[in-house]
Amino acid sequence: MRPAAGEVLHFSEDPTITTFRPYVARTNGEVTPYVWAVGHDRAPDYWFPRQCPRAMAWVGPATTPEDRDRIIGAGSGTRVHAVEYGWLDAIRSVELYAYRLPADEFVERDAAVVATTEVRPLGPAERVGDLFALHEEAGIQLRVLRRLHDFWAETIASTLEWSGIRMRNAKP
Repeated sequence: MRPAAGEVLHFSEDPTITTFRPYVARTNGEVTPYVWAVGHDRAPDYWFPRQCPRAMAWVGPATTPEDRDRIIGAGSGTRVHAVEYGWLDAIRSVELYAYRLPADEFVERDAAVVATTEVRPLGPAERVGDLFALHEEAGIQLRVLRRLHDFWAETIASTLEWSGIRMRNAKP
């Protein structure tokens, strides 16, 4: 599930949204309200239940072969997503939806894109489907760990590019 040309995506477990209104994210230090969405490269970051903690790492221009092999694995692709065992049932059973939004209403903001005005989807919400299959089709290694923090500490100290979402929900 990726956006087509001229689109960005918003992922949600709610299939009934008709208008996205800017809001201030609780976890963000920003005071400006935004509508948040993602483009093609960062869409896989959201192939999870909303509250699922996940740590992601991928090869970037500055990544050393040693860090790639140590964290992602030699011959294991260029990207890995890690979750905890306790989230497997939720990943299997979540009803996740994607909303296609017009890209021209958004501007880049860090790894996401944001709009400061209301945005209407280009059509109804689309069921994302099997999240494990999406990872496999995209060639993204999905790693399941007892706890994320050791992997996270190793990843953020490496030359890989990385992102962590909902890490506050990970086991201590």
